[in-house]
Amino acid sequence: MIQGQPRRPREDEARPIKYGDVFSVSGQLADKPIAPQDANMMQTAETMIFGQTQKGGPASVMQSAASRNERAGLVRHDQATDVAGSEGVTVTETDVPGSRIITESVGGQVVGQYVQPTPVAQATAAGFMQQNSITIGEALEASAQTAGDRPIDQSDAAAIQAAEVRATGSSVISQGGLAAMAQSAAAYNAGTEREQDKIKLTDVLSGATAKLPVDKAATRQDAEGVVSAELRNNPDLGTRPGGVAASVIAAARLNESIKM
Repeated sequence: MIQGQPRRPREDEARPIKYGDVFSVSGQLADKPIAPQDANMMQTAETMIFGQTQKGGPASVMQSAASRNERAGLVRHDQATDVAGSEGVTVTETDVPGSRIITESVGGQVVGQYVQPTPVAQATAAGFMQQNSITIGEALEASAQTAGDRPIDQSDAAAIQAAEVRATGSSVISQGGLAAMAQSAAAYNAGTEREQDKIKLTDVLSGATAKLPVDKAATRQDAEGVVSAELRNNPDLGTRPGGVAASVIAAARLNESIKM
């Protein structure tokens, strides 16, 4: 990482962990507490580029800080900072001869940068490539990365069904589709005692894009529908960190920031 590894969040939870505490940023962003939805957006963005979140990278650091802030009651679970919400959380790629530079930013300020070598013969002229809109299927795949080890329950199944309906535009649940698989998994898990025997999110959502007959870019309206389904079926009346609803929310926010 060109800028060096982010500093680890402080253990002191009497005050919120702010962006300026863990990243070399300035201005308004430096004084903002790191919020859960900021971290979810960065997790989704990293997963889209790398296939998973980077160990010790910005998403990991942000998730750790946001979790501590939430546990201390200093931020809400559904909170995003106004800077991240309005100016965006992005991961972009720039190709130069022999390497690819990946830059991670919050509110237009760089919080992480990586250089990956590429064969010179395949390198293109230097240029900026902005990531494409994230689809609902890709958001589901991101959920498989961030919360894939968790057994599927009824709230997950409901959220997956809502996501499939939003992606396909049809309320008909296809046999063998994601929603049907998730419902079967939730029913199976409800009657299974041992955790290791239960069907996990990753078992259903890995390769979700290919399992959907139709896919579309995630929007705020899609996210609201998925959140509503997950909340209605969760006894705790909350969405799960890194879960289906959180991933679709993050994808929708990222798509909005791309359009700006």
